[in-house]
Amino acid sequence: MAAVTAAALAVGTAALLGLATGPAQAAEVSYATHCVPPAGIPPVDGTTKVDITVPATAKVGETVDIVWKFTRPASRNPDIIDLPADSVQPSGTLRAAGAQTTDIALRGPRKNPPIPKGAQMVLSDMRGTLELTAAGRVTLTPDAYVVNAMGTNTTCSPTEPVAPAATITVTAGDGGPTSQSPTASQPPSSSPPSSSSPSAPPSGSPPPSPSSRPSPSPGDTGGQTDFTGKVVDVPYTCQSPLGEKKATSPVQIDARKSGGGYDLTVRFRKSVMNSPADIPANSVEPSMEVALGGADSGTVHVEGPANARPVKSGEPIEIPDLKGTYRPGATGVSTLSPGVLTINALGTTTTCAPDRTAVSLTLDTTEQASGASGGSGSSGGTSTGGGLADTGSGDHGALKALGLVAGTTVLLGAAVFTYMPRRRAR
Repeated sequence: MAAVTAAALAVGTAALLGLATGPAQAAEVSYATHCVPPAGIPPVDGTTKVDITVPATAKVGETVDIVWKFTRPASRNPDIIDLPADSVQPSGTLRAAGAQTTDIALRGPRKNPPIPKGAQMVLSDMRGTLELTAAGRVTLTPDAYVVNAMGTNTTCSPTEPVAPAATITVTAGDGGPTSQSPTASQPPSSSPPSSSSPSAPPSGSPPPSPSSRPSPSPGDTGGQTDFTGKVVDVPYTCQSPLGEKKATSPVQIDARKSGGGYDLTVRFRKSVMNSPADIPANSVEPSMEVALGGADSGTVHVEGPANARPVKSGEPIEIPDLKGTYRPGATGVSTLSPGVLTINALGTTTTCAPDRTAVSLTLDTTEQASGASGGSGSSGGTSTGGGLADTGSGDHGALKALGLVAGTTVLLGAAVFTYMPRRRAR
């Protein structure tokens, strides 16, 4: 008899606990969805299928766990680049209605297998909680969700009424319905912390320092061979199909006289960007078109070697010294300013143009055959006629990348940002 009584008590206790929080239920719902990637990439219309898992029953005052599982996201990885593992994070909103009305924020971990370009996106399960505040039936309906891929967002929203995916039957707790406002957990934002960049100096560049001029007589250096430019803050605007990115970087241009020309070295003095993803060695190739002014005109191409070591996610992206040869195309006082910066990485191109001219170096030049005057890019009048300096030499120091503003890293919410080049010719 004692054993029977104990068994009956155990069954009764289990039944009471079941009234408190019932067994979990999972239900799939499917709905038409419109997804908007960052600017420049066409919107996508597709079908989203999700499972919502919640307890079938619960009491007022309890907090229940909610799981949103993607059985089929609406979008695919664009045909731009393979997404590495653990680079995609989903977040979304679940709408509660009925006895209790509120929006519930859910978020998943940045956890995914490698996703080839063109393949279906693979999203982690999103989780959230809901504190129950009133007795009755509470329905849960999926709403918009955001896919954050390596620093950029694609927003997907329903384009048709969505059926409730789950219902919780809420019974009155010991204190009955409460008057407190419905609450739901609010996970932190999925958007990666943006790197702060130095503020731009007042508009307009100060006039070139007379001390940087080797001699009052054009072309006469008085025996001087090394010319040190000043560090100038250059505000850049990077254009891409995914939108616009701005950053400011201190840049310095130095020169060493070599025959009738000058070997140039361009140095970036401060990092403005951390890598949002792992970047392998030998995959980042920087270059710049140094802008000429004063007596001369055109550009000088300078470039640096590829990164010698991998760059881990979250680390500053270093850029080596950029080197090239300047052959003057005019006699007189010529100025050199940081120009368009280009970074090729992982099969994509990032191009950033300065918002204004900032003269770093002033030289007294003598016109040379096949000199730079009027030349730009790779046309016949460029200063590359003297050949590039050894790009494998030079002190890499702690020079950081400007152009990888997720950059290359600007990385797309499904792939790497592809900045479309736009040359600035004088």
